[in-house]
Amino acid sequence: MQPATDPIDLLERYGTLINQHRFEVLAPLIDADAIFWFNDGSFSGLDSIRTAFETTWARYPEERYWLEDVSWIARSSDAASCLYRFRWNATIDGRPASGSGRGTTIMRCTDGIWRIIHEHLSAEPKKA
Repeated sequence: MQPATDPIDLLERYGTLINQHRFEVLAPLIDADAIFWFNDGSFSGLDSIRTAFETTWARYPEERYWLEDVSWIARSSDAASCLYRFRWNATIDGRPASGSGRGTTIMRCTDGIWRIIHEHLSAEPKKA
């Protein structure tokens, strides 16, 4: 696989490959020093991030994940950041389930290769 050539390409690849549930295809898109924040914890470095992904995939083997309403809030030749809504569906205990939340991804370009350096996903805020 060729390296991502820009942040949009990187995010599109990530959004496609994540549904293969194979971390080895995602790893080239994630910086070795990345930090991911999810509702269930903070994960630093590829080994920790791999464990978080694989734990989720084992729990929800039929999960499908996608992004909507992507808004690029910063873009330069060496860094970019976007906000989005993420959605998922899965089968939990034999029943269909789905959900959504908010996300932020920060990417950086090193030696011409774009990678994710930070991702923060959180549940939708509770409505008053």
